[in-house]
Amino acid sequence: MDFTWDFSAVLQHWPVLLKGVGVTAGLWAVAFPSAMAIGLLIALGARSKSRLVGTATRGYMELFRNIPILIQLVWFFYAFPILTGWQLTPYVAALLALSLNASAYCSEIFRGGIASLPAGQWEGARALGMRRVQVLRRVVLPQVLKRMLPAFTNRGIELAKNTSIASVIAVHELMYQGRALSAAYYRPLEILTAVAVVYFVLIYPGAYAASRLEKRLALRSH
Repeated sequence: MDFTWDFSAVLQHWPVLLKGVGVTAGLWAVAFPSAMAIGLLIALGARSKSRLVGTATRGYMELFRNIPILIQLVWFFYAFPILTGWQLTPYVAALLALSLNASAYCSEIFRGGIASLPAGQWEGARALGMRRVQVLRRVVLPQVLKRMLPAFTNRGIELAKNTSIASVIAVHELMYQGRALSAAYYRPLEILTAVAVVYFVLIYPGAYAASRLEKRLALRSH
């Protein structure tokens, strides 16, 4: 069967895809910083001397890391309102699922990074009269952030790709717009190929930078 590529629908409706790129970027820009902030709190909770807090935070980490993110997304949009009576918009439900899922992985990165610092660093800072927050901000994080940077960069890239599942609950991001155009013009091969190229252009620079950074840090450590 002869097939002729026809990208006219893509060229005609590129503003629609561009609008989807904006929504995708907005999801990532809110979800990733939120995930890092929540992840840090969870990591600190996992180190708590309180057995209850430690168990709760570890349970949180295991829950969000071991349930597929698609299930989490659908749960927040369809099940959460039944339990609480609060109907979330598709965008807010997607932000919650993406942020909380990524935060569980970020917390593990923070936990490993903080644990890699010798205990004497904490003890010495506390002996100088610093509070726990001050020790974390002035002593711990400045030393371990370089070690954690490649892992956080990879996590950010993974989150950027995960934004595509938001199309399942009709968030008008890039994948949703691509599917809508495919259904309207019956040219899924060309349109979804264009969508794939756009994702590659958006994500590859970050992946390349992460690879270079990882190599540079490895050379410095040697």
